[in-house]
Amino acid sequence: MYDDVLIPTDGSDTVPETLAHGLPIAADNDATVHALYVVDSRITAAATDEAGSDLERSLEAEGREAVAAVTDRAEAEGLDAVSEVREGTPSKAILDYADEAGIDLIVIGTRGKSPREKVTSLGSVSERVVDNASIPVFVVRGAGAD
Repeated sequence: MYDDVLIPTDGSDTVPETLAHGLPIAADNDATVHALYVVDSRITAAATDEAGSDLERSLEAEGREAVAAVTDRAEAEGLDAVSEVREGTPSKAILDYADEAGIDLIVIGTRGKSPREKVTSLGSVSERVVDNASIPVFVVRGAGAD
């Protein structure tokens, strides 16, 4: 049913809970796990040239560590795994990757932001993915949820 499962990661404390749900689904379907980290271009664009370059390099390094954590855990469970770090708007980059890679299922975590937190932040990436995906999305409410 699912040959390719995408698990976007932000390296946060919600990721282990997301993996606890996503990896068994991948294992049950002998699927390849795709780990994706998106460097938010809206954040890097707001910084000055020099500060922006430093910030982008830092976020890319964070992204490489985050996807490595996902692929390492998937491979430790005997699954095939691939990873990628991209730059862009997170929800759009996740959906673009899903289309390009032929993803069958997205398993994404959420912190369970309050309505006030959603208004004061850039919004919920998981909500945007759910609202715009053409494939099934499994949302895991993880650590830090209300």
